[in-house]
Amino acid sequence: MHNLGKREERGIGKVLIVIDMQNDFVTGTLGNQEAQAIVPNVQAKVKEYADRGDWIILTRDTHEENYLDTPEGKKLPVKHCINGTEGWQIVPELEVENCEYIDKPTFGWLNWEGFGSNDEIELVGVCTDICVVSNALILKAKYPEVIISVDVSCCAGVTPEKQAAALETMKSCQIDVYR
Repeated sequence: MHNLGKREERGIGKVLIVIDMQNDFVTGTLGNQEAQAIVPNVQAKVKEYADRGDWIILTRDTHEENYLDTPEGKKLPVKHCINGTEGWQIVPELEVENCEYIDKPTFGWLNWEGFGSNDEIELVGVCTDICVVSNALILKAKYPEVIISVDVSCCAGVTPEKQAAALETMKSCQIDVYR
């Protein structure tokens, strides 16, 4: 599912993209303590954007029952985020009205659209070293004039070491990384 149509109605320049804050990545099959620890920070960030009426997009890693037969599933043989399951759902504390959803079949969403040079895009979520970095780099390549930032206090990686490497990669590509 992809629905970015509401943006034109609002004319908003601040955008929050919450990457894959789904049950399977927080408390489920691929969850970890770091992901669980950032939930309150992400919740506060979502509330901040919602209170201002800013544009909020939630991405959902979305796989089908045949996931283990896919190229990704062969390299990461752990069923997760199967469309429609409890694990696929966004962590309940993060759901807000008037947000939009993108169901992406892989790490990075290639169909980002609707952003302009005056926009500011902030990314938060999991996993910093897989989906956050992928989407940040895609957005930076597609919209080089847009300010793109990542709030480290609202991100968790597969491991702290992999997160640190992803953050350095983003900094090298002129993405603002802050705490």
